[in-house]
Amino acid sequence: MKIICNFASVMEKVKLLILGGGPAGYTAAIYASRANLDPVLYEGMEPGGQLTTTTVVENYPGFNGGVDANTLMDTMRAQAASFGADIRMGAATEVDLSKRPFRVKIDAEKEIEAEALVIATGASARYLGLPSETKYRGMGVSACATCDGFFYRKKTVAVVGGGDTACEEALYLSGLCKKVYMIVRRDVFRASKAMQAKVFSRENIEVLWNCNTREVLGDGMGVTGARLERKDGKVFDIEIDGFFLAIGHHPNSELFSKYLETDDAGYIVTAPKTSETSVKGVFAAGDVQDPLYRQAVTAAASGCKAARDAERFLLEQGIN
Repeated sequence: MKIICNFASVMEKVKLLILGGGPAGYTAAIYASRANLDPVLYEGMEPGGQLTTTTVVENYPGFNGGVDANTLMDTMRAQAASFGADIRMGAATEVDLSKRPFRVKIDAEKEIEAEALVIATGASARYLGLPSETKYRGMGVSACATCDGFFYRKKTVAVVGGGDTACEEALYLSGLCKKVYMIVRRDVFRASKAMQAKVFSRENIEVLWNCNTREVLGDGMGVTGARLERKDGKVFDIEIDGFFLAIGHHPNSELFSKYLETDDAGYIVTAPKTSETSVKGVFAAGDVQDPLYRQAVTAAASGCKAARDAERFLLEQGIN
């Protein structure tokens, strides 16, 4: 099948283009800048990446007592810029990876040719897919407790999910809200023992085991409750003011999937121990290629690998 992209004949030419501003993208920019690759980085729809939707990061090495997530990302960004990285606002909207130099369109307007490409576009929150969930998105339905939790001070909310992220969201909300329900589809958490212990220690968190959400209830103006179904078939309603999703993420790889190999979940496949994708000269880093760890520190490490792999590739091509 011939893939046709509508690119103009005149465009900006760069050695290395990095797509995505998060731990992976910024770290790739730091290493690429120090290697004199003159990287251009577009931060995408969420500058700073998913990490900016949380508050304090307690497990990033070097910060005893934790570090504010936005501060950490701002520091990484500034460090990359200090080495010469050209960091810009904007998101890729069209690509042609069928041949080198690769062609990328930014915000459906700006056109770039890149000799090498690092994809660090991250992942986005998953939703249940309920019509009522879509109806009330932004009106009580949210996938970011730290973004929207303030609006539910002294109110009752629910968090869907049973992993570390769900526990973290519930714990954060329990410090603001009168009551927090956790809707868990199984009879156990997937979260770490440490996170479970924290949840069980909070008196205003109630775990609803073996439950699935059938419908988000509302009055047309906002969320008023949720209709749940237990594994035994019992259906019941809970009264809530906010409904928070914490059921995982999907990789932001759709733009590249017709050119690059991806797994069944859409994560970009990289060669073992490298950031190399199925297209020579295209590298992937961070959550867009990591379905397992999805941590800030592993994303940063993969950004380092991508920059080093891109440097080696460009040297092999005689581009310096």
